[in-house]
Amino acid sequence: MRRLQFATAVSFVLLAAIPAHAEPITLTPEQVGQIFCISRVGNDMAPVEGLLTAELASAIAEAEAVDAAWAAANPGEKPPLGDGIPWQSYQDYAAICTAGAATLMMDEASVPITYAFPEWPDAGFTDYLRLRLVDTGVIGYRVWRIDNLAYGTDGDLRSSLRLAFMP
Repeated sequence: MRRLQFATAVSFVLLAAIPAHAEPITLTPEQVGQIFCISRVGNDMAPVEGLLTAELASAIAEAEAVDAAWAAANPGEKPPLGDGIPWQSYQDYAAICTAGAATLMMDEASVPITYAFPEWPDAGFTDYLRLRLVDTGVIGYRVWRIDNLAYGTDGDLRSSLRLAFMP
């Protein structure tokens, strides 16, 4: 009987010593939206670069390369992306940016990004981050990444990057 009790106690001790499987922590779509807003208000999109899908990052890099070539070929003229990457419907600086609640659609999410101007309360607008779940290479672990930005007015970031260089 004592051996059985001892074996049971040892089993519990050994089981307690096994490390638990750590679940990776991923950002929610709303958190991605909050990081996007902080970057917009701070006028520094570097934190967002790591949150882009490979496809969107590639489209931006290609547009920047074409823009640099255009600027070199046309010195003294404002290049098509002279105001930078069009991260929002209007290029005016908005002092307030708020990420709203995400709408989930299977492996995609839409996060409303609302901009406001304290000096002009009626001048605000809303764009929408389009997120996609992306595989990380770790089986069963996917993360939310920005795949596009739909403008509240018309169009989207990917289209704007392509159209910027059309004659």
